[in-house]
Amino acid sequence: MSYICSSIKISGVISISEVAKNKVITLMKDDGFNHKSDFVRVGVKSGGCSGLSYEMKFDNKIEENDKMYEDNDIKIVVDKKSLLYLAGTTLEYSGGLNGKGFVFSNPNANRTCGCGESFSL
Repeated sequence: MSYICSSIKISGVISISEVAKNKVITLMKDDGFNHKSDFVRVGVKSGGCSGLSYEMKFDNKIEENDKMYEDNDIKIVVDKKSLLYLAGTTLEYSGGLNGKGFVFSNPNANRTCGCGESFSL
């Protein structure tokens, strides 16, 4: 089922690199999602070796406390609690033999773990 959101689209909170955009489109299609109508849900939760860790999944249902943004033709949804932690973050993708997959480049993080999946402020 596809859900088209009429939320205000604001750029600048989370951006997505061109390489990450292309990978998101491919993976969304593989998982039965459409990047034109569905979105990437990004959040922060307690845990990880640095205190906080990133969450990312594809979704098509907007929740009451969600905010939708759009960058590089990709819709990104963030819950209100995660917004302060993610402001200014760029979603990047690193492939290849030593690639890490999706990487969050977060200017708010004071410390990150070696795998890049958790951080602290």
